[in-house]
Amino acid sequence: MSETDPPRRRGIPLRALIPNAVTVLALCFGLTGVRFAIGGEWEKAVGAILLAGVLDGIDGRIARLLKGTSRFGAELDSLSDVTAFGVAPTLVLYLWALQHLPGRFGWVIALAHAIACALRLARFNAQIDAEDQPHKRLGYLTGIPAPVGAGLALSPLYLQFWLAPAFLDDLAIRASVVAAISLCVAFLMVSSLPSYSWGSLRLRSTWRLPALGAVGLFAGALFTNPWPTLTLVVVAYAATLPFAVSSYARLKAREGSGRAVETRAADGIQPPP
Repeated sequence: MSETDPPRRRGIPLRALIPNAVTVLALCFGLTGVRFAIGGEWEKAVGAILLAGVLDGIDGRIARLLKGTSRFGAELDSLSDVTAFGVAPTLVLYLWALQHLPGRFGWVIALAHAIACALRLARFNAQIDAEDQPHKRLGYLTGIPAPVGAGLALSPLYLQFWLAPAFLDDLAIRASVVAAISLCVAFLMVSSLPSYSWGSLRLRSTWRLPALGAVGLFAGALFTNPWPTLTLVVVAYAATLPFAVSSYARLKAREGSGRAVETRAADGIQPPP
């Protein structure tokens, strides 16, 4: 280094802390949801967890935008996800419904969601550096993401807020519905079923303006009638899962046939006319 070069500054640049701060905020909002649930403020509890999901969706993009990605940030994100989307929904669902199941089965079912979330994130961390990831290579996810799992598991509360007091007022029915949905969501999180990611979605150029208009209408509906809108979002997402499985199967078959053709060409074998 010459005498005219400015001295190098040691330490972590501030831009690297911004995405980590957003991740910590997501963690705090998830735990705040538990605090509201303990006080019986169910709408605030669900809203806090949903806000944690929004923050979790943007922290990675902020890190890439600011070139502040790091291994520390990835590990912090996973720990935040386990807390905000595994532990927090577990406690909210138990306090709202599952504690009313006979015996102690409610707590066991509640634990299923937290365990499934932790296992999913552990699998994700273990495969970060893996080269062979068939789902990721084709733009799909393996299972459903932890924030989506939390949103699906909390869907009975959306219905309750929307249709109350005529829906799920019977505690036994409420507990049974929540138990069934929680177990299904736990299975989807740890399963190897492919699900859509942003990378697997493609939009024709002619659909750009209608899509932007739909986004505006969705935002307006979400702010004016959040619980019916979230219920419809949950139903729509659940309806995409079978299509994701069939779409991935077609792409995988196409990829396999393409590799077979390349192998024949490399071996000098011409395809049949």
